[in-house]
Parts: sequence; structure tokens; C-alpha cells
Amino acid sequence: MKFGISFFPDSHPEDKSGEAYYTEALNLTEEADQLGYHHTRIVEHYEDAYGGYSSNPSIFLAAASQRTKNLRLITGCVLPVFTHPVKLAHELSMLDAISGGRVEVGFARAFLPHEFNTFGIPMSESNQRFRESLDVIQRLWTEDKVTHAGEMYKFENVSVLPRPTQKKIPTWVAAIQTAESFKWAGENGHNLMVVPYLADYDKLRDNIQLYKDAYENAGHGKVQKDQIQMALHTYVREDEQQAIEEGEGYMNHYVNVFLESATAWDNTTSDQYKGYNMIADALRSMTYDRVLREHRVAIGNPETVTERMKELSEFFGVHLFSLQMNFGNMKYDHALQSVRLFGKEVIPKLETLTV
Repeated sequence: MKFGISFFPDSHPEDKSGEAYYTEALNLTEEADQLGYHHTRIVEHYEDAYGGYSSNPSIFLAAASQRTKNLRLITGCVLPVFTHPVKLAHELSMLDAISGGRVEVGFARAFLPHEFNTFGIPMSESNQRFRESLDVIQRLWTEDKVTHAGEMYKFENVSVLPRPTQKKIPTWVAAIQTAESFKWAGENGHNLMVVPYLADYDKLRDNIQLYKDAYENAGHGKVQKDQIQMALHTYVREDEQQAIEEGEGYMNHYVNVFLESATAWDNTTSDQYKGYNMIADALRSMTYDRVLREHRVAIGNPETVTERMKELSEFFGVHLFSLQMNFGNMKYDHALQSVRLFGKEVIPKLETLTV
């Protein structure tokens, strides 16, 4: 099993400045590199506390690349709907060069109504822009003088410089709940990113299997264990009860910040986002006791967290975890202790475990 550290900012400016957040996140990333973690990963969102400190993952990952030697650098995810694919292809290829070929690119469709409103992009165009962009970006990385005439984008004889440093930049697609999204990711040969926090576990497991079947039936070969990545809130303390008590405040902060953005779906509908109008209600019903009881987070002492990882790995068949370890406007010393404990006491027990 492999484990990375994932950053999803959830601080208001009055709680923590951007400078403080990035300083802490980069310090934690450097620590993770020294402790044998697999990757660092960061999101793209705008305006609100929910992810808003990370409008451009490439900037953070470029900084992280200069403070690490081994970590893979993963966008988790970029939102191509808000950026022209030629620009995004250039930026990511530049990041690959700066990092010495350590970049992996996760793509997501975007789902927050206020972001579409800000950029003046109709939500009805979301899926087409997303899929067309991924096709274009992969062509720009592998071909020279690309001409494209699509429904959303048109250009002639475009080349990306610098060329990607890696022979092939790994690509990931985030899929949340619709079976069709999992199937599309598999058919098109992408790796898969999933988040179990609000998911129906049985349905998510079925969708992961659907992805595997689609990937293999499309002729891409057998899905390898590190081609499916699961994000998970994780908090480790030596004392079990202390971890649970402190974790409650951090999880509640994260959920409240998520709700600030998700409540927009209470008055929004979209044929392309079926079921998203229930997100706010799902968050309100996902109490701390429930997330602990249903194993939707990994919070506790090293022994408990180790067992939680084993259980989730066995149930979903997932080998690669991306751990949110400074969530909830967490105190830096708490996040640092958690990263260190996980690296020293959990990773050694699980890195050779197969599922």
C-alpha cells in the first residue's frame, strides 16, 4: 500500500492567512517526503474558504518540487472547464519539467455553482468542456502542431513547450457517484480518484468494479493496484481518546466550510449533476459519530488507523490513499505530529501489504 498527503484548504482569512497556510502545507510536504510518503496532492477551487486558497495547483506543486526529492506531485484536481486546454497543457508540462518528471494530473469536472457563475460558464457545458479538454491536452502532450476543431475549442498548428519530461504524464479522473463517470474514466484509460466521505459504500465499490471492467474491456490492460486513489481524512495521536476528541472539532470545521459552498445546491438544479441538490442535506446528516462508526475517516491511535486502512483497502480493493492531514483549520503542531506518527508507525506496517 502507498500513502500520500493531500491538501484541501478550508480556512477563512480571519482564521489563517494564505501565507501561513502555504508555509505549513509546504513544511508538511517536506516532512512527508522524508518519511517515505508517495505523493503530495492539492485541489483547485475559487473564492470561498472551501478550497479557495488553492486556485492554481501548479504553483503549489512547483514550490513543493523544490523542497522534495521523491514525492510524486499530483493535481487533485485541476478543473479544465475554467481554463483553456492549451494554457493548461503548457502549465502542466512546465511543471513536469521543473519537477524533473514527477507530475501526475488529476482532472475533475467542477461542481460548485458559484464558480461557474464567476467564470460565466454554463453548467450545461460542463461535461463537454471536461471531456474535450482531456482529449486535447493529451494530444498536445504527445503530438506536435496539433489542430483541433471541437464543439468548445478550435485552434490550428499548436505545439506545447516545453515538451513533457516524462514519456507519458499519468492522468487521473475524479468520479463521485454516477456510474457513467466511472465507466468513462475506464474506457478512456485514465486512473481513478474517489472520495468515500459521503458515498454509499456498496455503490462506490460497485462503481469501482465498473471502472475496472470498462478499463480492461477497452483494451488498456489489467488495472494495477496503484491506479485507484482514495482520499481520506486522517488524524493520528498516540492517545486514542485524544485523537477522537480533537478530531471532532476539526471534522466539524471542515463540514461547516463545505456547507457554506454546498448550500448553493439547495436552489440549483442541473441535468448534468443529478443528485447534487442533496449534497447539503447529506453533509448535515453526516455527524461525527456516524463518520467514526461507518469508518469514513481514519482517526485514532496508530493501531486504530492501521486497521482502518486495512479495512478500507480490503473492502474497496484500493492500494493508494491520499490523506487529508491538516483539515479543519488544524493547528500546525497537531498536523505535524499526525504526519510523523503515520509515517513512522503506520506506513511501515502497510507498505508491503497487498489487497
